[in-house]
Amino acid sequence: MAYKTTYPYTGEVLKEYSNATEQDLEQALTTGHALYKTWRDSPVSERAALLHQIAGLMKERKEELAQAMTYDMGKLLTEALGEVDLCIGIVEYYAQNGEKFMESVPVESPAGRAYYAKQSTGVIVAVEPWNFPLYQVVRVFAPNFIVGNPMILKHASICPTSAQLFADLVIDAGAPKGALTNLFISYDLVSKAIHDPRVAGVCLTGSERGGASVAKEAGEALKKSTLELGGNDAFIVLDDADFDKVKEVAPGARLYNAGQVCTSSKRFIVMADKFDEFVANLKEGFANAKMGDPMDPETVVAPLSSKSAQEKLQKQVDTAIANGATLVYGNEPVKGDGFFFQPTILTDITKDNPIYNQEMFGPVGVVYKVNSEQEAIDLANDSSYGLGNTIFSSNREHAQKVAEQIETGMSFINSGWASLPELPFGGVKNSGYGRELSELGFDAFVNQHLVFEPTEA
Repeated sequence: MAYKTTYPYTGEVLKEYSNATEQDLEQALTTGHALYKTWRDSPVSERAALLHQIAGLMKERKEELAQAMTYDMGKLLTEALGEVDLCIGIVEYYAQNGEKFMESVPVESPAGRAYYAKQSTGVIVAVEPWNFPLYQVVRVFAPNFIVGNPMILKHASICPTSAQLFADLVIDAGAPKGALTNLFISYDLVSKAIHDPRVAGVCLTGSERGGASVAKEAGEALKKSTLELGGNDAFIVLDDADFDKVKEVAPGARLYNAGQVCTSSKRFIVMADKFDEFVANLKEGFANAKMGDPMDPETVVAPLSSKSAQEKLQKQVDTAIANGATLVYGNEPVKGDGFFFQPTILTDITKDNPIYNQEMFGPVGVVYKVNSEQEAIDLANDSSYGLGNTIFSSNREHAQKVAEQIETGMSFINSGWASLPELPFGGVKNSGYGRELSELGFDAFVNQHLVFEPTEA
């Protein structure tokens, strides 16, 4: 597996990295396990203080971290800067709440006195994707750091510079060696790590194929795992929606990060009487979205992360059209060396179209026409995915009622997707299992150790 930074705007290879060896992995496991043993007996407050230092250094190195993400996978610099800010917020959230989250929890029992202590479990292996090079790492690193679980990171091969920058920053901020070890390893060595007795669990964000592979390895090794595997999120516009708000939000809900977001709105479901107006508005928004240099603050649509991502998306769009989809806008070649894909709108994708149940990871929106609210709900649920979902309605109770009928892990009302430190993130169905962020994510790899003293008869 070749780890290298190829700038998606130019196609130029900027930096290449040597693969880590089996000996590198062994050293990481040894160091991480020793740190786990030390952390089990150290106060949470010490790690909280270190997290505050990490957040402080992230603020100082914000521009460097953001630029690395743009060079690695092409995202807009403005979006990358926002990603760093979000990650600083996540680190500070766990620094501020870590001691409270680690407190023992009393358990009521008529048979005696009981509580469960929250304890670390050991080294965690994190397999992370390229679309949010810093955020994907931080949202699992920060809570596990507080818990006392050292982490070994296997990041995507196209964003090695981002991965190493953050790993170096953690050490520079004063964290002990082994707290976060970034390794440029093969999937064979990931498997070896999962089966190592010093590893307590594995978390992955990525494809269904990758998730199935990691889950299989974790199951065979009797290790806990959490998976976030993408989505095909619905954006439902109800009869009572504020259409001006819909017009404002819809294009960005699909085009942010060049559409390479697991929770971005991919299936727009609109009532028949508003369908034509919605499509016209979405077309206007897509047409006005400037493609270009991701370092330019005026750019709206960045290049895709790689040539292979561009080719895969083109194949999916071609397949959709060949099987009866209507091309409303886009799908024209973009001049230049960058891995761009023109924002594209498709309609008339029927259930027998091979693309009907596929996630298209890029700036392609599919619009569906429905005749009733129940039809909208049924269509939203007719997917193997269940990650996020958006409901537009001017009536909050109505929106909440519809949201709770969608088979998904997260619903957003009158907005596109959102991620905040205090909100749990995760899905159901083929979108994976487990949660990250919030206190739910904090508990993902915690030992809830029961201590019970029976009452004397």
